[in-house]
Amino acid sequence: MGLGWWLAGLICAVTIVGLPWAKSCFVIGQFTFLPFGKEAINRAELKGVEDIGTGALGFLGNVVWFLTAGVWLGIGHIITALGCFITIIGIPFGLQHLKLALLTLAPVGKTIVSKYDADAAKREVPDFMQHFDSEQPIAVVPRAPAASGQVHT
Repeated sequence: MGLGWWLAGLICAVTIVGLPWAKSCFVIGQFTFLPFGKEAINRAELKGVEDIGTGALGFLGNVVWFLTAGVWLGIGHIITALGCFITIIGIPFGLQHLKLALLTLAPVGKTIVSKYDADAAKREVPDFMQHFDSEQPIAVVPRAPAASGQVHT
C-alpha cells in the first residue's frame, strides 16, 4: 500500500495541478511502511493555530482528494486490513491499515508525529513540557524551613 501512495504522489506531481498533494502522498507512503509509534493528527491541534490546510481551503482540498484518489486508496487499505486479520500475527497490521484508511479520506491538514507528541498535543501540554519523559518522576526539591513569623504558600 505504501507503493500505492508513492504512485499517487508521482501522478500528482506529474499533473502539476496535484503538486499540493504530492508531498503528502510521499510522507503518508513512508508512514504506511513504518506506522508503529506514529500518529497522524490535525496540524491545528498540534500547533494551536489554523493554517491554509486546516481551514476552508483544506476542506476543499480534501474533497478533491477524496473524489480522485482517496476513495481508491481507502478501499485498498480496507482490503489489505481484511487480509491481515486472517492471521493472529497480522491483526496489529490490520489495525494500522484501518487507521490509514481513515487518513485516506481527508489527509490535507494532517501531519505525522510520534505518539508521544500527539498525546502531548491532545492534552494541551505547554511546549516546554513536551520533551519530558512522562514515566520519569519529577524531582521535588524541599524548601528550607521558614523563619519564625514567615509562612510559605
